[in-house]
Amino acid sequence: MVGKPAEKNVNWELESVSSTQSIRLMNPRVQKRKNKIGNIRKTALPLAAGILFILLWEWQVFHHVLQLQTYQLPLPSAIWEAISVNWQTLLTYTRYTFIEAAAGMVIGSSVGFIFALLAASWPKWGKGGLSVVVAVNAVPIVALAPIMNLLFSDGMGSRIAIVTITTMSAMAINAYKGMTMVDPLALDLMHSYAAKKMQVFKYLRIANSLPFVFTALKINTTASMIGAIVGEFFFSSQGLGYLLSNSIKVAKMPLGWACIVMAAIVGVIFYLLVERVEKIFLKWHPSERK
Repeated sequence: MVGKPAEKNVNWELESVSSTQSIRLMNPRVQKRKNKIGNIRKTALPLAAGILFILLWEWQVFHHVLQLQTYQLPLPSAIWEAISVNWQTLLTYTRYTFIEAAAGMVIGSSVGFIFALLAASWPKWGKGGLSVVVAVNAVPIVALAPIMNLLFSDGMGSRIAIVTITTMSAMAINAYKGMTMVDPLALDLMHSYAAKKMQVFKYLRIANSLPFVFTALKINTTASMIGAIVGEFFFSSQGLGYLLSNSIKVAKMPLGWACIVMAAIVGVIFYLLVERVEKIFLKWHPSERK
């Protein structure tokens, strides 16, 4: 069987390589335009789905399907009216709840990271400490809230304590996983440089744990808001949980749903803020490279 000359095959391969390189070396304007189109598509689809969902809700489609009355599930227009009428109160109570959630998340995440650091430093004793952290976090918030209210009375301290306990576990487990899942070759390289244990932790283990740490922080943004609001349900004089509980008791459902909307908006902003900080600190990570 007679094949094609090797020179022709080589020329064909060189042409294909040059064509692929020319595609990769695309005009920056064209590339930016494609990126903009891609970003618009990513934003337009969820936005269209959200608008459709609100319109179906406003047109009472869900009420007919689920056989609900408007006093059970208020319309978006009624919720918006409640937000506009009670804007100052909602803003004040949202700020109060956010301070509780943010303070508790910072304390809980810091304590969880310290537990992970100790567990990675002394593995024999550290795993037992992580088990204790997980066991404490396994206590339901409904059972934890009355205890914290008795210990810290009707102040921010009780909700901050609840959020602290709620957010410790996720940080401890994720940070510990990041500190222990180190590339053996990188660890051998550090040892070949005669690096001390503190240097190994600083330049290798802690750096390797940062993606896991930010994953835990993003989980804790929602967990902290839940912990703060549930804690306010039991014993509080301010906050979205307090206002939501009272609104349900007096059958002011639009105001109750307004509290839910404000909590959701704050939770999303809190999440996006942590995600922005993650992009700043993890520019070197492959997940942030384009």
